[in-house]
Amino acid sequence: GIGDDAAVISNTEKELVITTDLLIEGIHFDLSYTPLKHLGYKSVIVNLSDVYSMNAKPTQITASVAISNRFTLEAIDELYEGIKLACDNYKVDLIGGDTSSSVTGLIISITAVGEVENEKITYRSGAKENDLICVSGDLGGAYAGLKLLQREKEIFIDNPNVQPELKGFDYILERQLKPEARADIIRMFDELKIQPTSMIDISDGLSSELMHISEMSDCGCRIYDNKIPIAEETSRFASELEIAATTFAMNGGEDYELLFTISQNDYEKLK
Repeated sequence: GIGDDAAVISNTEKELVITTDLLIEGIHFDLSYTPLKHLGYKSVIVNLSDVYSMNAKPTQITASVAISNRFTLEAIDELYEGIKLACDNYKVDLIGGDTSSSVTGLIISITAVGEVENEKITYRSGAKENDLICVSGDLGGAYAGLKLLQREKEIFIDNPNVQPELKGFDYILERQLKPEARADIIRMFDELKIQPTSMIDISDGLSSELMHISEMSDCGCRIYDNKIPIAEETSRFASELEIAATTFAMNGGEDYELLFTISQNDYEKLK
């Protein structure tokens, strides 16, 4: 753990899975509508989701932060409270990291380590012809939440006396500001003795992730518009903007659901 120059991870019979993500202010988040505690939480979740997408269990993270002088000590405490909460909720150890000054705002880098038995590792490249394409939950909500926040920010800039109109949209706001990683799906695979043939997390939208699996697995794919799961609140907000809700689901991203393929033989277990 923290205290020495480096963390030591004992080698086991399992395979190690390692992933890292960089979040940069102005590129990946806007602090005018993103609470720092939520941001700390989300920065961990996006990495844990990548570990789960390998059918692995996350065990440790490191967190590095670069901070400009406009942030107070209390603000940084808030950021780390979010990081700690995610670690507590997902039973992951924070084993190190670094802090530095920044002249350009806030930068967060999280690295996550996980483990998985060799025979259970799931890559993007294992999908077979006639496999079923599945997703762990509804899509497009995070993008809907982002569009809502961006709209209300623009209104506020034009007229600072107008309060944001966010009532009735709790679900899509949470999908954007405080997503959760699908640890439950990995447990379900284990309990049902299902080995996905391929898997990826949905960070960039369903169409992009399907293309990754198709290209890596050398297969085409067919999905059905009426079978794409979309929450009622997402559909309602898409209608307000006069945009098809499936556009949110296909191209929005940041849902952090798991997209996976299974053999048709496993359908009865999963349905």
